[in-house]
Amino acid sequence: MTSKDYYERLGVSKDASADDLKKAFRQLARKYHPDVNTGNKEAEEKFKEINEAYGILGDSQKRAQYDQYGSAAFKPEDFAGARDFKFSFDDLFSDFGFGDIFNTFHGGRSRSRPRQGADIRYDLEITLENAFYGLETKIEVPLYTTCPRCGGTGAERGALKTCPQCNGAGEVRRMQSRGFMQFVSIAPCGKCNGTGKIIEKRCAECRGDGRIYETRKIQLKVPPGVDDGSYLRVPGQGQAGANGGPSGDLYVLIHIKPHPTFERQQNNLFCKTAISLASAVIGGEVEVKTISGNARIKIPPGTQSHTIFRLKGQGMPGVHSGRRGDQFVKVVVAIPEKITKRQRELLEEFSMGETVKVETTRGFFERLREFL
Repeated sequence: MTSKDYYERLGVSKDASADDLKKAFRQLARKYHPDVNTGNKEAEEKFKEINEAYGILGDSQKRAQYDQYGSAAFKPEDFAGARDFKFSFDDLFSDFGFGDIFNTFHGGRSRSRPRQGADIRYDLEITLENAFYGLETKIEVPLYTTCPRCGGTGAERGALKTCPQCNGAGEVRRMQSRGFMQFVSIAPCGKCNGTGKIIEKRCAECRGDGRIYETRKIQLKVPPGVDDGSYLRVPGQGQAGANGGPSGDLYVLIHIKPHPTFERQQNNLFCKTAISLASAVIGGEVEVKTISGNARIKIPPGTQSHTIFRLKGQGMPGVHSGRRGDQFVKVVVAIPEKITKRQRELLEEFSMGETVKVETTRGFFERLREFL
């Protein structure tokens, strides 16, 4: 899959600051926003691409993943909402102090339009074994949810009435005459604050907010092969929306605990094991631990300390393919601290006439890790 250059899409350099990214995004979004390009499919697609780029680069965690692995680090479904329209035309001009002007032109309805709830983040720590086999668990997330008593209206049943001042329009119009000219001014209704509705009696549970704060239990499925720093997206499990808007999404950030035996790099696992001096010299077999059980390694005669053995297909599974990586085992020859007199005699006899060429080089294990 071809990697997408999000920096190029926003027209910024890779060392751009967060403020630079935001500024570049808003400038492009104003240019390609659907409100100013009605019916222009090319501009609409461009706007989605800009949203997708800023959805990744505007988040420090996602940006770090992108800088390291490119767009291939993300599944399409992980950030399905990244291409959606995140800002209204009003929002894009709000930084320039034009918000009230556009609210007036839009009849003040921007206050009452449905707004999507905020996304929330939850940090989940799991073991390497959990990441290998996958995990189904329940997490408890504190968040705002739609009030069950009033359904988000903020009013007791039957206590939400149409505003008598604006007749539900959310705006009031005033006609002024100056000579032969007439002017119409449009402003948000001051009685209902532009909502078009009046709460005669506030909901006893949410006190008129339409939302309540609670801890929600959410069933979560962690797929096999998930890596440290990965995000899991749970649609619709974020903060409740306002004025009937949809809920935001929940993003679960995965943290994997350090393992006492294995070090992970992508889908490969690394470990080390000790072998006896005799096994290194005359050969033998050694049993080593794998993430899913045990395996045996055949040690050839004359094996040097820090030799690397590869166990094919004994690493972590790929999240998408399920295909397992490899396990690399470094064997270290264990030198006994104490030996018997007979063992000493045998070693001295063995070493008589032996010539060993000593050369200091960078170890193969270190070079292998750099390559991977």
